[in-house]
Amino acid sequence: MDLGLKGLKAVLAGASKGIGRATALALAAEGVDVAICARGKEAVDKTVADIKAKGVKASGQSVDLADAAAYTGWIKNAATELGGCDIFISFASAGGGPASEETWKKVFDLDLMSTFRGIQAALPLLEKSKAGSIVAISTTAALEEFLGPQAYNAMKAAVINHAHAMSQALAPKGIRVNTVSPGPIYIDGGSWDMVKTHMTPIYDMTLKGIPMGRLGNAEEVARAITFIASPACRFMTGTNVVIDGGFTKRVQY
Repeated sequence: MDLGLKGLKAVLAGASKGIGRATALALAAEGVDVAICARGKEAVDKTVADIKAKGVKASGQSVDLADAAAYTGWIKNAATELGGCDIFISFASAGGGPASEETWKKVFDLDLMSTFRGIQAALPLLEKSKAGSIVAISTTAALEEFLGPQAYNAMKAAVINHAHAMSQALAPKGIRVNTVSPGPIYIDGGSWDMVKTHMTPIYDMTLKGIPMGRLGNAEEVARAITFIASPACRFMTGTNVVIDGGFTKRVQY
């Protein structure tokens, strides 16, 4: 299937590791020019080099997404460097953890506000695109109770709500907005790697709850994101796509 992605431009925030990096590489493999940012310069530079190896244009910059001015400025500069922006995705997340004033503020700023700010900064550029697409990143922890009250779960639920509202507002402008909610995804050095090492009972309990008998991987999620972001999926908007190996038990009407 031709996804219609060749020659498009993607701006990906927080995309030097994990699902973000895998998505950058998946888009590049389809002929998309990609700009990424993240805090760690070394990981950004490595990912940019790997994107360029796919034969497309790539750029990257070390940016703290909690710095609103630096973040939104980077989006505009990155799009100028690429020659436009057809796809915008923010992968930034503060992750889970016990509820406290500090964690609530951090997760609010990185998980919810980075999505909001990024969309607002990218909108003037996406409005010029004939294939404008935004993909918001949530989690199955936003859909069902998971490991108790956490800011991460609540803020990711807010991301889904905001993305859906934006899909209604932006559809007349030809811009699609969808959400992807991964379940437990195992990445070397990632959160589930640490859970497996340091909180084995929680890891084992989670694994037992996945009918497929394993955790997912970044590439599986990245391929879904790539399709959803592509013109091949032109009539989908306002949808939350769950990728979890059957981990969530709700019926998805």
